Amino acid sequence: MAQAEVGIIGGSGLYQMAGLEAARSVSLTTPFGRPSDAFRLGTLEGRKVAFLARHGRGHTLSPSEINFRANIYAMKKLGVERILSVSAVGSLREELRPGEMVLPLQFFDRTRQRVSTFFGGGVVAHIGFADPVCGEVVAALAHGCEESGVVFHRGGTYLCMEGPAFSTKAESITYRAWGMDIIGMTNLQEAKLAREAEICYATLAMVTDYDCWHPDHDAVTVEQIIGYLNRNAANAQKILRAAVQALPRERRCKCGQALAHAILTDPKKIPARTRKRLALLLAKYLKDGRKP
Repeated sequence: MAQAEVGIIGGSGLYQMAGLEAARSVSLTTPFGRPSDAFRLGTLEGRKVAFLARHGRGHTLSPSEINFRANIYAMKKLGVERILSVSAVGSLREELRPGEMVLPLQFFDRTRQRVSTFFGGGVVAHIGFADPVCGEVVAALAHGCEESGVVFHRGGTYLCMEGPAFSTKAESITYRAWGMDIIGMTNLQEAKLAREAEICYATLAMVTDYDCWHPDHDAVTVEQIIGYLNRNAANAQKILRAAVQALPRERRCKCGQALAHAILTDPKKIPARTRKRLALLLAKYLKDGRKP
């Protein structure tokens, strides 16, 4: 039986989820190593929830050090079908102000050192990723923002940079010219891996700064970001509670069948070691050695 149905990934400033009833900690291992921290499992608004601090409690992991594969695989192992991801971001648009929320619908990858797939090692799969977030989860987060009275913007593109340094002015100005809307360091890999794991995914992006393109905000500082994170933390908690409550009990999206037509490898050619490592993802498609 699944230990959780909804996963929450807390980013910078959100290291715990208030209101979890009957909460307990669970440490997991995966074929890809250990997740960022122990999971906190409990009940939130009548739903079984698994909370994970992306950077670890105490913020010990930089963006490039996060074991994204272990984090998402562990969510799948717990039975999670939907992930609500909270992330601090910089704004590349005047109208997206610090203190507000953004629900991006697209991602743009500018990372260089990240592994963004479970596959390889003898099995090839190409997921569809044209629409990288789940509409049902976005709708629930939008409802949560409305219920909480928080200013939010639905849509836009999240540019995922490598970090840990913030952008140069030249980069920031270029990203604006490309039509990007917000910038962060973590959510692209989560979204790709969640899709491969057939888990619904969407981002609640908390705007903390104007990056460094804005003439009145020519530098980003950790002190500035922490100030907005502290003010946003209470809002994020309210939004998440309302969003979890608003999620439909049954999934009507296509996220749960993302691998149905994605696996190209002949099942007979998949090495036993790889088949075992990815059994959690592949088993339903490799019954009796045949694809459906």
